[in-house]
Amino acid sequence: MEKEEELMNNQEVLEILRKESNEFRHLEEEHRTLDAKLSALEGKNFLTAEDELEIKAMKKQKLIRKDRMAKMIREFKKPEIINRGG
Repeated sequence: MEKEEELMNNQEVLEILRKESNEFRHLEEEHRTLDAKLSALEGKNFLTAEDELEIKAMKKQKLIRKDRMAKMIREFKKPEIINRGG
């Protein structure tokens, strides 16, 4: 049950970030675009050395975007720290 609640919570966070964060929407769109380009390139019957380098570069760019989105999700979910001391 806890996993289901966590999953629902993540879905809610995603929806909020999509609505409120231009950066998050932009990262998500770039990630989808890179994914589509990768799929097309990897679907080729023969890959040149240039294709292989392009695939590696795109995978790295996808990972950078995914990591940034994950960081934004973690930061959003962090409870605010209230400074109670003077």
